[in-house]
Amino acid sequence: MRQGLLNQTLYQLAALITAVIIVHAIYVAIIRPNADFIQQQQAQLQQANPDYVPERSVYIILRNVEQETCIILFLWALSIIGQKTVTTMRERRLLDRTLIPLAEGMSILPEDARNYSRPVQGLPEKERERLLPRALLAGLHRFQTTRDIQDVSNTIRDTCDTEADRMETELTIVRYIAWAIPSIGFLGTVRGIGTALGQAYQAVAGDIVGVTQSLGVAFNSTFVALVVSILLMFLLHQLQLLQDRLVLDCQNYCDDRLLRRLQVPGQEPPS
Repeated sequence: MRQGLLNQTLYQLAALITAVIIVHAIYVAIIRPNADFIQQQQAQLQQANPDYVPERSVYIILRNVEQETCIILFLWALSIIGQKTVTTMRERRLLDRTLIPLAEGMSILPEDARNYSRPVQGLPEKERERLLPRALLAGLHRFQTTRDIQDVSNTIRDTCDTEADRMETELTIVRYIAWAIPSIGFLGTVRGIGTALGQAYQAVAGDIVGVTQSLGVAFNSTFVALVVSILLMFLLHQLQLLQDRLVLDCQNYCDDRLLRRLQVPGQEPPS
C-alpha cells in the first residue's frame, strides 16, 4: 500500500511538472507571439479606421497568465483522471473472469473455504490487491472462521464500502483543482478590472486602447476558466460513475458467485 501511494504521488508530481513545461513552452513559442502580433495589427487598423471592429482571436483569449494556469491545472487533473480511469478499467476486467472455480449446483462448506480461496491467492500480486479478489478472500476467510453467511455478506459489503471511500478520497485533489480553476479566472477578472480602472484617465483623454485590453484580460480569463471547469467537472462525474458501478458490480459478483454458493451443514442453502 505504501509503495502504491508513493507511486501515485510521484506520478502526480511528474504529471504536474510535465504539464507546466509543455504548456509554458507552447505559450512562449506560439500563443503569446501570435497574440502580440494580432494585437499590433488590430491597433493599426483601429487607428486607420475608427469604425473597425476587431475579431476575437483564440490567441488573445488564451494569452494571459491566468488562462495559462487554468490550462496547466486542467491537464494535471486530466492526467489524474486518466490514471484513475485506467485503474478502474483494469479492475473491471476481473469481473469477466471466474475467480472461484465451482461447478453448477455445488456449494461451499466452511471447511472447504480455504481450498476455494487458493485460486484467488494464486493471482499476481497486483491483481490480488484489487477490489474483487480482496472482497472474495475476505468473505471466504470470514466464512471459514465464523460459519455465518450473514457475517460473510457484511464483510464483503464493508470491504466494498471501504474501497468506495478510498476512491472518493483520492479524488479530493481533482475536486480542489475543479474549484481552483474558476477562482483563478476570477482573480484574472479582478486584475483586469483593476488595471482598467487605473487607466481610466486615458479613456477620458480619448485613448481607450489600454482600457479595452485590460477589460479583455478580465473577460477572457473568466471565459476560459469557466469553459475548462465545465469540461473538467463532466470528466470527473464520468469517472465517479465508473467507480460507483465498479463497486456495485463487485458486490453483485460476490452475491452471485460466492454468497449464493455458501452452505452451512444443517442450514438451508442461501436463496
